[in-house]
Amino acid sequence: MAGRVHTGGWPRVSNRLHEKRNIMKHKELAKNTGVIGLSFTCLAIGLVFGGLGVKSGAQTEPPAQKSPDAPLAQTPRPLELPSVNSDLPSPDTREVVAGNTEFALDLYGKLRTSKGNLFFSPYSISIALAMTCGGARGETEKQMAQTLHFNLPPERLHPAFAGLAAHLGAIQQKGQVKLALANSLWPQVGSLLRQDYLALCQNYYNTAITPVDYMEQKEVARKTINDWVEAKTGGKIVELLQSGTLDTSTRLVLANAVYFKGAWASPFRAGSTRNPPFHISSQNSVTAPLMQQVEVVPYAESPGLQVVELSYLGGDLSMLVLLPAKVDGLGDLEAEMTPQTLTSWTSNLQTKSVQVCLPRFKTTSEFSLQATLKALGMSDAFTFGRADFSGMDGQKDLFVSAVVHKAFVEVNEQGTEAAAATATGMGGRGNTGPPIPIFRADHPFLFLIRDNHTGSLLFLGRVTDPTK
Repeated sequence: MAGRVHTGGWPRVSNRLHEKRNIMKHKELAKNTGVIGLSFTCLAIGLVFGGLGVKSGAQTEPPAQKSPDAPLAQTPRPLELPSVNSDLPSPDTREVVAGNTEFALDLYGKLRTSKGNLFFSPYSISIALAMTCGGARGETEKQMAQTLHFNLPPERLHPAFAGLAAHLGAIQQKGQVKLALANSLWPQVGSLLRQDYLALCQNYYNTAITPVDYMEQKEVARKTINDWVEAKTGGKIVELLQSGTLDTSTRLVLANAVYFKGAWASPFRAGSTRNPPFHISSQNSVTAPLMQQVEVVPYAESPGLQVVELSYLGGDLSMLVLLPAKVDGLGDLEAEMTPQTLTSWTSNLQTKSVQVCLPRFKTTSEFSLQATLKALGMSDAFTFGRADFSGMDGQKDLFVSAVVHKAFVEVNEQGTEAAAATATGMGGRGNTGPPIPIFRADHPFLFLIRDNHTGSLLFLGRVTDPTK
């Protein structure tokens, strides 16, 4: 019993004063930078771990009593975290980023069959599932690792995720963008979780642990988790867990939230925005605000495709926009997208003056990912009697019953005096040189937000109708 922890008296790990200060910091950043790119994602996993049919109010085992001689879970050695100013990420970080990219495009390949706008955070999903995989064993762990493209052994995988998170945290500390990550673990009050699993979640994922009562107060538990998500995403993600997602068999929920807010390095002039047609297909169009300006940006053009990179303030993060030449060319572009083709499309960008036209847009996407993840190869995790998450509680009584992901993004000009001043003098060359390229995103396109240092793909999506 020494290696397991009774969660009935587990202290709230999150510090209320610290959270209050963070919220105030978020508001101050929003006031000072204006709204340019907003992205919020959250993922919850649970029983949602369903568990064995434990009677309401019963405990699976008596509470673990910690004795003076009880061995503690081994504390992971101090992490060698990457420096934001280093020229190259560590080999393990590169491996994690490469695997996350493969998983992101595998997942996009499944989700793209749905209609309309699409937006999600593969980074958020990978983190939540990495925490889950940390408690998987046997065939369940093998399937998860293969599906998620986790190609490092656990003793290197989780420190690599921690190192990547530390790098992204260091970018935020510069104060030019807001990029915050929060993880939380919500076990059933009185459940017994392995001490080494709790140590992994806390040491490598900085996880807040809060017991709730799914057996007797499942709606209270659902509201508590939803309130946490809403607070961490500035009120943009509400009701992540819908009524009926949790039931009395739920034993554990893992949640992850990623919040991004950044101002363009070269803001658009609000006064230059026009309302031309946006062609949602070769037959149909809608009227949508189209931001436009001439700016010096990384740009590439090939038969059938234009790519432009728009940097956020500070230069650490950027948005890549991939525009097919044909109005109806998005489907073909999506079908061709692999890690290799994405690299080829984005690796030969050349800095030049470009007339950039990009619609303002705001969209929310929500997914239930159980069927999708099963189709990608991790079926045992969702199957009672076959799932093995004994690394979490020492028993084979847990299975994943729900994976929920919701994401929000908003992109606009910034609309401040600084934006107008920054744009002054961008034109006026007359006919003295060759015509500059025109990147006019007035039909469906792909976009992604990435960390320029590691190449980590933070967000991925498409816009088929900017008015929805």
